[in-house]
Amino acid sequence: MTARDSSPVWDPAQYLRHAGHRTRPFLDLLARIAPPRDPARIADLGCGAGNVTRLLADRWPNARVTGFDDSPQMLARAAEHATDRLTFARADATTWAPAPASYDLIVSHALLQWVPGHTALIPAWLEGLTPTGTFAFQVPGNFDAPSHTILAELRESPRWRSRLSGVGDRSGAVETPARYLSLLTSLGCAADVWETTYLQLLPGEDPVLDWVKGTALRPVLTALADDPEAAAAFTASYAAALRAAYPPTPAGTVFPFRRIFAIGTRR
Repeated sequence: MTARDSSPVWDPAQYLRHAGHRTRPFLDLLARIAPPRDPARIADLGCGAGNVTRLLADRWPNARVTGFDDSPQMLARAAEHATDRLTFARADATTWAPAPASYDLIVSHALLQWVPGHTALIPAWLEGLTPTGTFAFQVPGNFDAPSHTILAELRESPRWRSRLSGVGDRSGAVETPARYLSLLTSLGCAADVWETTYLQLLPGEDPVLDWVKGTALRPVLTALADDPEAAAAFTASYAAALRAAYPPTPAGTVFPFRRIFAIGTRR
């Protein structure tokens, strides 16, 4: 759910290959959401394939839930989960603005790192909440991890710089937990902010590459979509560097992943 002029082409099947690990942070966020009353209307910003949006409908069976995303591919997959009270719509997070007091709960799972300047959008999203409504989100906090620094170094290397410089750059894409806490409290919310590093055990050959093919590598794959030979060469170089950075163990490949969580409830 990003601006249309810079959106990568998403692959729902690839993204869902690691659905268990990707869903766990959402479940941890969901467990901490405690609205003063059961929400009647819920928005899921950046619903992706709809698998976590369905969990919102399961948690609050009387609520009307709408998932918003800007990827036609993701929305087509999400439609499989649609019911009479769980619907999906196309929207760009950079321009989406709910009407005042239209939602009791707005949730965003692993979206805001794709939305430049998202902190400036949060006040309008809070205005879209009912007086005691809740805004809850989770974002990756691993942009200084090898999975991302290696990708950046390769994009900026002499071979690829002219075609890929800055493509998919997410350095500085998210704020610190302290900044999110300060922002939410300054906007009149009771805030709960924390971070967790998951030591994910990934199975199979080149599992970290397989993971990033669903997320961080998407902009590069999109940029090279018209040149399969170049895409294969870039991916091969990236895979070799990832194998060195994340060596396999008898139990699987350990892929540490830091996540940042924030919940703000209007007073």
